[in-house]
Amino acid sequence: MVETESELRDLIGSPSDLVAGKIADRLNDIFRRYIEESPFVCVATASASGGLDVSPRGDPAGFVRILDERTLLIPERPGNRIADTLTNVLESGRVALLFLVPGVGETFRVNGSAVLTDDAELLRDSEVEGKTPKLGILVTVAEAYTQCSKALIRSDLWNAEKHVDPKSMPTSGEMLKAVSDPTLDVEQYEAERLERYRRREGLY
Repeated sequence: MVETESELRDLIGSPSDLVAGKIADRLNDIFRRYIEESPFVCVATASASGGLDVSPRGDPAGFVRILDERTLLIPERPGNRIADTLTNVLESGRVALLFLVPGVGETFRVNGSAVLTDDAELLRDSEVEGKTPKLGILVTVAEAYTQCSKALIRSDLWNAEKHVDPKSMPTSGEMLKAVSDPTLDVEQYEAERLERYRRREGLY
């Protein structure tokens, strides 16, 4: 078992000066491109007791708005109301973001602090399909940096020939029946859910 950083470094070595110096404390014009072109971001948060959560957020590219070189706004869309991300932000204010751009190997990371906002004027520019979000997550950037493409090369994530047929995977209804309600009618649940999505109900 590896228990100290010294033992870890003996195994993996240390980063080069070039790589170690890649972390900035604000956004620049190059970093902005990754946020502006990204339709998908993973949001990691922590509760006051140390509980962890990673939650996906997705919208048309550029939905995470750059307010200035140190501030981002993530609109909060309707979800399942468990609200792990939001309650964690209220408790600890710690946040980490991982932006993906379809077809691009490099990803972009932001670490910092966050608060919730219900400022209607601020949120107005995050309107989609005529719906303005009630809440947003304001992120103050402490660290910003790109991540190399090795993980996406190894996973071959963007290779359509390796995409899994969704019909071969357990559905949301099947998973809910397994852990939440053994009496759930999966076919009815899935049909109603797909119909809501078809009508765009609850997306915004």
